[in-house]
Parts: sequence; C-alpha cells; structure tokens
Amino acid sequence: MRHLVTLTLLAGLNAAASAQQPGPWIDFLTGEPTSNFNNPDPMWVRSGDVQLDQANPKKLLNQPGNTVWSNLPKGSCRDLFTKAQFTNPEVELEFCIPKGSNSGIKLMGVYEIQISDSHGQKRVDGKDCGGIYPRTELRPVYRDLDLGIEPKLNACGKPGDWQTLHILFKGARYETRDGKQKKVQNACFDLVELNGQIVHQNQIVESATGLNWTRSEPAKGPLMFQLDHGPVALRKFRARENTASK
Repeated sequence: MRHLVTLTLLAGLNAAASAQQPGPWIDFLTGEPTSNFNNPDPMWVRSGDVQLDQANPKKLLNQPGNTVWSNLPKGSCRDLFTKAQFTNPEVELEFCIPKGSNSGIKLMGVYEIQISDSHGQKRVDGKDCGGIYPRTELRPVYRDLDLGIEPKLNACGKPGDWQTLHILFKGARYETRDGKQKKVQNACFDLVELNGQIVHQNQIVESATGLNWTRSEPAKGPLMFQLDHGPVALRKFRARENTASK
C-alpha cells in the first residue's frame, strides 16, 4: 500500500510539473509569411544580413542571402499580426534598426514595448527603446496622455547593431460574475530584457497602451510587430505560451 501511495504521489507531482512547462516555441520567420501571419504585406521580404548605409545612416542596406526578413528597401509596410494567439506570451526578438527608426512589438495586439533608436540618450521614457508605450488619443489632435513607463535604464544599442529583446508577459485575468466578465487581475510585464539587461520587472499595466487604452483588454490575442514607422529587420521572432505565468 505504501508503495502504491508513493507512486500515486510521484505521478501527481510529475503531472503538476508537466503542467507548468511552457508550450512549444513558434518560429514566425520559418516558411512563408502567410503560414504564420494574417495577410502579410508583399513588401515584407527575406534577404541576407543588413547593414547601416554609410552614406545615409537613416537607412539599412540588404545583403544577399535569406537569413533575415525586413521591410526594405522602402522601410515601410503593413504591420504583422500573428495567426497564433496567446494569453501569457514569452517572446524573443533579434532586430536591427537604423538611426531614428521606430518600431514596436504589441503583446495581445494592444500592449506595446517600444523599439526605437534611443542610443546614447541620457533620459528615456515610454517612447524610447524598451519602454512601455504611453496612452494616446487621436482627437482633436494626436497626442500622448502620459509618458508611458520608462525602462529602468537605457540599454539601446547603436543604429545598425543587432539587438535582442526578451519578454515574459501575463495577460489580464477575468472571471464571470453575475453573468458578466469582470477583470480580476491586471496585465503584467513579468520581465523585459533589452540586450540582456532588465528594463522592466513585475511591471503591472492597468490598461492597454497607445490608442487601445479605451478598449476592453483581451483575454487572448495575437502578437503585432510594427513595420510602418521606418526601416527594420528581424532575424529572430519566436514566441510560446508561458504556462508558468498563470
């Protein structure tokens, strides 16, 4: 009997440990874009490495090959929305931008970590690289309603450098009460690392960012990568469901 109890306990512990394992990685840069993204722009193209244009540091130049994806040479195309949807995404990116360029990654499609050229700036806010983008409004004129949430430090690399971004995010939690869905827990950036340095940790967000702050926060959603604000290249873009964050 004791042996049976021990086996039962071990089975329960193994099942609990297995339930806490993250889901499998989804590599969004393998295969054709249509297999991973909804209606990807034809201007989102595969090429070799990229490098800074020495004649114009606000541009990137493609090199022959097929190791990276970019919105070059135009430097603008439709944003990418993943077909996969997440509740607690873990995301890894390797990106390259030129001087003055601007991009971003939106968790659940509505919570943005900014990607921008802020190398060497002494002061940073939510619109700088690694920042959590501010709430904004469109009318009567487009404007920021706050400064967003600044990164703990400026870890932005030089224009033309390959940079890394690692995000552990936990979506808002809802419960049904009196027949209605009620938010019982705010979304949270458990961890954001830019180039290996922690720029956010256990950072709660009470609403979505940008123009999305007035909308109901989703319980599940895609990842969105911004491609319409300047040249940007990716050589890594993958995500998985982080079940340990539940």
